[in-house]
Amino acid sequence: MVVAVCAFPIIASYFTYYIIKPSGRSNYGALLDPRAYPIPALGVTTLEGKPGGLEAFKGKWVMLQSGPSDCREACKKQLFAMRQLRLMQGKEMERLERVWLITDAEPLDTALMREFDGTHMLRVPAAALRSWLPVEAGGNAAEHMYLIDPLGHLMMRFPKDADPSKVKKDIGKLLKASAIG
Repeated sequence: MVVAVCAFPIIASYFTYYIIKPSGRSNYGALLDPRAYPIPALGVTTLEGKPGGLEAFKGKWVMLQSGPSDCREACKKQLFAMRQLRLMQGKEMERLERVWLITDAEPLDTALMREFDGTHMLRVPAAALRSWLPVEAGGNAAEHMYLIDPLGHLMMRFPKDADPSKVKKDIGKLLKASAIG
């Protein structure tokens, strides 16, 4: 009887894992193979036109958004969500950076720059960005928010109009599990 009581949990775990096969996933965003998406040379510049790059953020988790300088309602909503997601991480928020890659050379609205102070705004050629960022079928990169790991690899894409509470949960899990960044 003692042997049966001790062996039951082991047998039940093998049965559950190999016969009933777990099928659920716990992440909300689409996981990308990080080895397939290292940060390429994109020709990134600062708003002042000085050379810059995403390499400067190595060692930090980066929430990335892209799009034209004419930031409409969806763009502002995404920038706001990124700011709030960073704040929601509490003491871990210093491990996160926010980056907006602007795909044209048009001037930015000063009020927009002030509203989202703390977001790193960089310019990048649209063609270079299209060849790097994976999108859903029929979509474009401006509709998604991406996450770059501290080693400098693109590793997650969140869906269009992502639910902030689910994104927060994903980011929280990554920050908790990661010892780097």
